[in-house]
Amino acid sequence: MANNNTENSNSTSTDENEASTSLLEQIITPEQLRELSPRQLPALADELRHFLLDSVSKTGGHLSSGLGAIELTIALHYVFNTPSDRLVWDVGHQSYPHKILTGRREQMGSIRTRNGLSGFPKRTESPYDAFGVGHSSTSISAALGMAVAAQQSNSDRKSVAIIGDGAMTAGMAFEALNHAGHLGTNLLVILNDNEMSISPNVGGLSNYLAKVLSGKLYSSMREGGKKVFKNMPAVSELARRTEEHMKGMVVPGTLFEELGFNYIGPVDGHDLDTLVTTLQNIKSLTGPQFLHIVTKKGKGYKQAEDDPCKFHGVTPFDRESGEKTATTSSKKSYTDVFGEWLCDTATQDQRLMAITPAMCEGSGMVKFSQQFPKRYIDVGIAEQHAITLAAGLACEGLKPVVAIYSSFLQRGYDQLLHDVAIQNLPVLFAVDRAGIVGPDGPTHAGCYDISFLRCVPNLTIMTPADEQECRALLSTGYQMETPAVVRYPRGGGPGIETAENLTPLPLGKGEIRRQGKQIAILNFGPLLQEALNAAEQLDATVANMRFVKPLDDALLHQLTEQHETLITLEDNATIGGAGSGVNEWLAAQNILRRVINLGLPDHYIEHGTREELLSSCGLDAQGIINALQ
Repeated sequence: MANNNTENSNSTSTDENEASTSLLEQIITPEQLRELSPRQLPALADELRHFLLDSVSKTGGHLSSGLGAIELTIALHYVFNTPSDRLVWDVGHQSYPHKILTGRREQMGSIRTRNGLSGFPKRTESPYDAFGVGHSSTSISAALGMAVAAQQSNSDRKSVAIIGDGAMTAGMAFEALNHAGHLGTNLLVILNDNEMSISPNVGGLSNYLAKVLSGKLYSSMREGGKKVFKNMPAVSELARRTEEHMKGMVVPGTLFEELGFNYIGPVDGHDLDTLVTTLQNIKSLTGPQFLHIVTKKGKGYKQAEDDPCKFHGVTPFDRESGEKTATTSSKKSYTDVFGEWLCDTATQDQRLMAITPAMCEGSGMVKFSQQFPKRYIDVGIAEQHAITLAAGLACEGLKPVVAIYSSFLQRGYDQLLHDVAIQNLPVLFAVDRAGIVGPDGPTHAGCYDISFLRCVPNLTIMTPADEQECRALLSTGYQMETPAVVRYPRGGGPGIETAENLTPLPLGKGEIRRQGKQIAILNFGPLLQEALNAAEQLDATVANMRFVKPLDDALLHQLTEQHETLITLEDNATIGGAGSGVNEWLAAQNILRRVINLGLPDHYIEHGTREELLSSCGLDAQGIINALQ
């Protein structure tokens, strides 16, 4: 009898232990998640955090944001009927836990690799990805559109936008908030605040208030009071001011209330009980709701908590030490070249002002921001403002340098054209991540900047082929008194040492790198070595063009006189790209030659390594050779 009791006791202990460590494995979709009891959710959060850390440490990817959104992700899928209810994640860096809980756990090892999972929410990947994202501050607009569509079809489907405090710096987010408040549509906006200083009172009291402010009693009293007092303006105004005063003492929601939202929070974003209760209450409310939660980036992993920027986007690393395990190239990246050039130029010219839209680390500006803090401006995620700010600085005799990713420059196109180029102001654009970017995929690919910039009057466009040429062309653009663009790719170049001087190159002049016969390869940018490799087998001439606009007129005449076939090579879309510029030049000169334009095809290129994708597009040496067949 005693033995039986002992066996039963051990069996029970084992079962409980298995249950406590295998909740995540039981969940294939959120339907299984919603079958759990509320008391099981904290254990699931621990498992999910452990799985995410283990997965990303092996594959690389975005980590800090996801670790900070574990509890929020669980609570959202627990309360809302996804995928029928729409969850729209802003940017998508924090969406890894969402992917894990929505049937993609077993595929996480393939994330950001060719034919694997995308690093961002993607509509074609899962019905739970309500909206494809990659750039910031789009969630509220998209979720509002979905909410309006639900209203039009008399559906009770819910729409939720989850946006970070960084993305809230963009004007588009406030445009959407303003419109949503005006429409009065049923919409929930969740501000995931992990840095802003507007939330000092997170804790028991504020969590209690969140539950009260999201509850039916408060809501009914609030709406009932409006009806009672609507014909008594003086009393109504007094009641409104009293409510604002009472709420203003404990919650910083006046701004969002003025925009037409019912503000709730701040809430501890790692307290699952409060999150679930608050979301359940909000789910029954009507009209625009704004939930403010406070989280910690990198939550649960000390190294990421201590340095969330370092662990925002990572390569594979050792979980215990936090140190990288993947071998990295010893070559200097183009981003590093820009950062060094920026500091060197600022030392010589006190007029230099450097601007970034929230990409200090990514654009290589950390050292500059430390050495020249008064001449460094981070405008937040506000590309339009960054460019017009630069225009204003240029008007007053300063020399602004805007460091911006190619895919983010798209967001400030009107300002570049209207505020900089029309006025012919000396603003230098250092355009990073041009061409194929690799693991980040089509949302971040810089495939179109030559095409959309080449048509802009007054603009000089430069495409360096190596690190030293990048430095020299940055100096060329900086010394001009008109707007200029230097575009360069992510990662390292061929390993050319950079000189310490700041000597510019002759404006609009290319060079011959290899002399051959019959065939001339006109290279624009970082694919020069592939052109040279192909040229060895083809006995072709290789011209390093350097400038897309203006084209080197004399060099083009020389090449067309000596060669029967021209191949243009660029890591930009062929439509409207540098090759198109050569075609237009030939037509204008009434010169007939066989021309092959090699560049990026007319479809979006999915994620993978840069080398894999360039090869698949025929932009390696073998692809150049094959193009002649």
